[in-house]
Amino acid sequence: MADPSSYRPSPGQIPDSPGVYKFRDEHRRVIYVGKAKNLRQRVASYFQDLAHLHPRTRTMVTTAASVEWTVVSTEVEALQLEYTWIKEFDPRFNVKYRDDKSYPYLAVTLNEEFPRVQVMRGAKKKGVRYFGPYGHAWAIRETVDLMLRVFPVRTCSAGVFKNAARTGRPCLLGYIDKCSAPCVGRVTPEEHRELAEDFCDFMAGRTGTYIRRLEKDMMQAAEEMEYERAARLRDDAGALKRAMEKSAVVLADATDADLIAVAEDELEAALQIFHVRGGRVRGQRGWVTDKVEAVDTAGLVEHALQQLYGEERGDAVPKEVLVPALPEDTEAVSQWLAERRGAQVSLRIPQRGDKKDLMTTVQRNAQQALGLHKTKRASDLTTRSRALEEIAEALGLDAAPLRIECYDISHLQGDDVVASMVVFEDGLARKSEYRRFQIKGFEGQDDVRSMHEVIGRRFKRYLQEKERTGEWEQPPPASGEAPHPAQVPPAPHPAQVPPAPHPAQGAPLPADGTDPRDTDPRGDDGREDDGREDDGRPKRFAYPPQLVVVDGGQPQVAAARRALDELGIDDIAVCGLAKRLEEVWLPDDDDPVVLPRSSEGLYLLQRVRDEAHRFAITYQRSKRAKRIRSSPLDDVAGLGETRKQALIKHFGSVKKLRQATIEEICQVPGIGRRTAESVAAALASAAPAAPAVNTATGEIMEEDDGGTS
Repeated sequence: MADPSSYRPSPGQIPDSPGVYKFRDEHRRVIYVGKAKNLRQRVASYFQDLAHLHPRTRTMVTTAASVEWTVVSTEVEALQLEYTWIKEFDPRFNVKYRDDKSYPYLAVTLNEEFPRVQVMRGAKKKGVRYFGPYGHAWAIRETVDLMLRVFPVRTCSAGVFKNAARTGRPCLLGYIDKCSAPCVGRVTPEEHRELAEDFCDFMAGRTGTYIRRLEKDMMQAAEEMEYERAARLRDDAGALKRAMEKSAVVLADATDADLIAVAEDELEAALQIFHVRGGRVRGQRGWVTDKVEAVDTAGLVEHALQQLYGEERGDAVPKEVLVPALPEDTEAVSQWLAERRGAQVSLRIPQRGDKKDLMTTVQRNAQQALGLHKTKRASDLTTRSRALEEIAEALGLDAAPLRIECYDISHLQGDDVVASMVVFEDGLARKSEYRRFQIKGFEGQDDVRSMHEVIGRRFKRYLQEKERTGEWEQPPPASGEAPHPAQVPPAPHPAQVPPAPHPAQGAPLPADGTDPRDTDPRGDDGREDDGREDDGRPKRFAYPPQLVVVDGGQPQVAAARRALDELGIDDIAVCGLAKRLEEVWLPDDDDPVVLPRSSEGLYLLQRVRDEAHRFAITYQRSKRAKRIRSSPLDDVAGLGETRKQALIKHFGSVKKLRQATIEEICQVPGIGRRTAESVAAALASAAPAAPAVNTATGEIMEEDDGGTS
């Protein structure tokens, strides 16, 4: 690991003009390429205290052994040079999108004497006109088959074409009038090229001209009583209309735009692109990338624009590019796109109307693509088995952990502290076993203490279940000793306990703070029983996991291990997965276990952790929403929702409203003195909530939202 100070250039060496910089490792390999408006400021930012750098940036600068830069005249030149170097050097710490599959394109080889229409995949070739990409090759062939009636362009391979020219006989398509047969001289090269260009114009969205021309010729042929020709023209127009119907109209006619959406998490990002030409979706594709550098959504969009349009010219760059976030230097990127198109390009975020609605669809596709990318590995039995074996090997377990439980703590500035428990069996989520917890042992923000409480409560219930079924007996404590935490009075038989209503109906949660019906399709009513259902299957907390995963690092892992030790449980493994660098922490180990990024075991642990986080934050948000909806103002007689909102909007929060005088409250439109007195009295009788405290710094977090205090 290199010390960045060993190769840090002196401030006077670095110019303050636009440019592109490269970090190289000890073997002179380029590991990162970046651009900057001001090279001096940007490069210097990498040589600050390592503790202040993003973890991925810290890894990059400690891997590098030197830095160099190139000065350019404008920011547009810097953008172009950055793209060229990323393509040339393929740096390991730069975001690089990769296609999640090889998309087929409809291609017209205008670089040949007799252009050919065909399906193409892979890298684009110079002089070839591309349309798409399409989801399936058969969709291209169906479209071409319909259009060859009107535009009989050559579709045969070079071998077939040469053989037909040698024998003087066209192929079958030439005999059925789906090819103009330039191979035998039915049309001249110029006439065939005109057909190919008309085909391209139609595919590019200029459809109305051709259909109107065919319909006009059809009517003229009918007036001249050339009914066979009129019928053929009618069928040609119908074929073009059917080809157009394969692309849904989503925007106003003649709209040419690309819509880009990004879905991301801590490690990866999925990008979806809809290509709209002539108001119709002509193609769709998606990319997935590892976030190997510290990059936000705007940075992901900029990288995507570079990769998407870096090799394109002319009409391949649309008039509009709609994105979820604008790049840092929007003006330079827009100018770069305009240079590649040869005309002005609008780069913006859609705000309303059909374009915003379509962007929502693209975003939904990106979310689904990211989810599919994360789960497709887990859908394969062999892959799941390998993931469990890798986890067992990395953590030193005797066997693969067939049941994994993961716990996460969620809160908002110390309020509404909750926890989640998710269960994966054989590498797949078992949602009927998910549980939610309310933190009840204390108030405020303390993730470590919360984790200790949740683990203790969950496994205390597990020991209770074992005791009821006779699988475990706790020896009585010695004289003078405190009873073991797991020794609790046995619960009454289910027949002696009346059914408990669901918590949503106003009943309190069970003593352990769990929500007994959460995501449980069996409709568990929370009653204490012998731990088994009528079919003999253990229920609720009766199953022990082979591995407990906590969301966090050393402190959380130590708290979980301590909770298990206090209960006398020593046959359940514990580990933690830290979000920043995806390090796996074990109890009593000073150094983390680092799994390779390509490891199936790491993917599975990430999925388990992310699911626990999702489940916890969903519960926390629902609790917060319920809390915010309740307010001391609810008790004021005659004060409706409109005037409540007016009060909150005027003062900013209930806390500030509580500090206001009656005269100040009367200044709010619609609030009379009697109502103001009632509001002041209601707020005076309601005790304010304790302020949230940042336990790391001791700072009191001031209320800044518009909710209740």
